[in-house]
Amino acid sequence: MKARDLTELAGRNLREALLRNSLTTLGIAVGVASLVAMLSLGVGLQELASKRLSRSGLFDAVFVSSRMNRGFGRPARPDPANASPAKPLDEEARRKIAGLANVVEVYPEIRFPTEIQFEGKPFSTTVAGIPASAKSDGAFDGMKGAFFSGPNVDEAILQIEFARDLSTQPDSLLGKDLALRYAERQPLPAEPSAGKSKAAAGGTAPHPGESDLSPGFSIVPREKIFRIVGVVETEPATGFGGFGRGRLLIPLQVAETLRIAQANDLREILRGTSSKGNYDSLTVRVKGPSQVKSVEDAIQSQGFTTFSLLDATKSLRQVFAVFDLLLGIFGSLALAVASLGIINTLVMAILERRREIGILKALGAADRDIRRLFFAEAGVMGLLGGILGVALGWLIGSALTFGTNAYLRRQELPPIDLSSIPWWMVAGAIGFSVLVSLAAGIYPASRAAKLNPVEALRYE
Repeated sequence: MKARDLTELAGRNLREALLRNSLTTLGIAVGVASLVAMLSLGVGLQELASKRLSRSGLFDAVFVSSRMNRGFGRPARPDPANASPAKPLDEEARRKIAGLANVVEVYPEIRFPTEIQFEGKPFSTTVAGIPASAKSDGAFDGMKGAFFSGPNVDEAILQIEFARDLSTQPDSLLGKDLALRYAERQPLPAEPSAGKSKAAAGGTAPHPGESDLSPGFSIVPREKIFRIVGVVETEPATGFGGFGRGRLLIPLQVAETLRIAQANDLREILRGTSSKGNYDSLTVRVKGPSQVKSVEDAIQSQGFTTFSLLDATKSLRQVFAVFDLLLGIFGSLALAVASLGIINTLVMAILERRREIGILKALGAADRDIRRLFFAEAGVMGLLGGILGVALGWLIGSALTFGTNAYLRRQELPPIDLSSIPWWMVAGAIGFSVLVSLAAGIYPASRAAKLNPVEALRYE
């Protein structure tokens, strides 16, 4: 039997039982729609998370700390394999790291708890220095007011929760001034150590390293006026650790000039490095995520500890892969139920068309021709059901996105793309629908091919 005749005959048979075949095709479409809707939800959430994290600048950042402070706050463990003294993470180290290939900028994490005065009332808060490059981060999208007008201006951006602590109407804070109170770190002038004085007087010799102790520093209370220029909904990422690092944001260059007394200053006194002003950690921004690994290796070769979120996102991608797999399994259940409808439809067609099958065999049709005929009918139902199912799945995803964005708008939040249907999902859904339909047609096609033509012609 020629392919043209086979296609014409299959189409005629589908048109004769139009209602039953349409219901079967609709069942396939519903199964494909549930599969596409669930997978599009998983893909949309994954793309949303990746887009937000990428715009935050964390994927193209390397966080650096000294080995003496390995673990970012956790005590360093002794490493017998690396007995060399730890290198200080000072300004010289910052310049060397900034000179590496593919490095865009290097800036320290400046974050400190303090108190502000606003309209005669004190408020405790946490201040963080924000680099000028943070303006392109997604955290500042839709902010009220404006970003800093320059890197050296005395301006501040408030996190929304802190702004509500200051006023019940956060928008009214724009343009007002607040006083920032902080502790300034001033190194003391160098003096002869006690050990050297004793040695000069003929006393006991100093212990090893005693004469190298730094004179330390003094803490001077200061106050600086800042103008409020913006209110941001989220808490932007600054330095190591991720999100929520500060409730009052100021330009990073301004924060560096304040010479804030940091929590690691006491540790520097004990190590005799208090006059050098070592950094607790540095954030290194590179040109793109593909250059993170090479920059990490170069920094580690200088004797520092590094961390990047690319390693942490491996587990995130694994979670999304499992999530997509589970959504696909649940979505395929409806398609499996639809395949039972195909089997039922084609088995009923055998009973109704036994005489027709007998005539075809009597005219010389082989068993494979009868089998191909039923396969063609099952494939057409699967193809039409797959196309219709993809369209229904897209409508379901669009409805979910529309409803979600309507709710977000009522909450004064930015809209999102909740679902996404890439081209590979469309092709995969239609192909999977056809394969399931062909698999469902195996039994009816084999049963029709095995009919005895004499008994089929005698069937009434």
